[in-house]
Amino acid sequence: MTDSDTPNALTPEQERTAIEDTQKWLLEAVVGLNLCPFAKAVVVKDMVRYRVCASAEPADLLAMLREELQHLTEADPDKLDTTLLIAPNALPDFLDFNDFLEDCDEVLMDLELDGVLQVADFHPHYQFGGTEVDDIENFTNRTPYPTLHLLREASLDKAVEAYPDASLIFERNIEVLNKLGHEGWAKLGIASRLHN
Repeated sequence: MTDSDTPNALTPEQERTAIEDTQKWLLEAVVGLNLCPFAKAVVVKDMVRYRVCASAEPADLLAMLREELQHLTEADPDKLDTTLLIAPNALPDFLDFNDFLEDCDEVLMDLELDGVLQVADFHPHYQFGGTEVDDIENFTNRTPYPTLHLLREASLDKAVEAYPDASLIFERNIEVLNKLGHEGWAKLGIASRLHN
């Protein structure tokens, strides 16, 4: 068995595939359906960093999160606004992933970055509380792979100020997805090509 056969390794081609699948989700769903009206500008300006954690171990993902939070903090905000940390092998169970988010918050606190950066979360099996597994509103946060989205609070605050009725974005997204339906979502072709 080679390293690329283990759940803790990916070939360079597999890493590229994970990034391409995530970019497709970002372009087709987030920007294409306008699920996040703030995303288009950073995508168009190429201010998104894509990183892949090959390991299946949550501790390794947490270590990489720490590195990426520090990298984002040190980077020029005019060149790098946000990071998507993609974890194709880690935390396939949504409840485990959801529990893991507490550890992410602890890392933010430990690095004294609470209020400077935030970590948003996306998962292939994302499920909001009080919903059924296949309810369409869950798809607002469904990605091909477990993904941590590192955001600058200042950028988010600026975007919210510039966007009228930012509090209505989630409701609008549910309307968009209800019109699109499961069949329409499937036609977007947003899926993992590593875990078929």
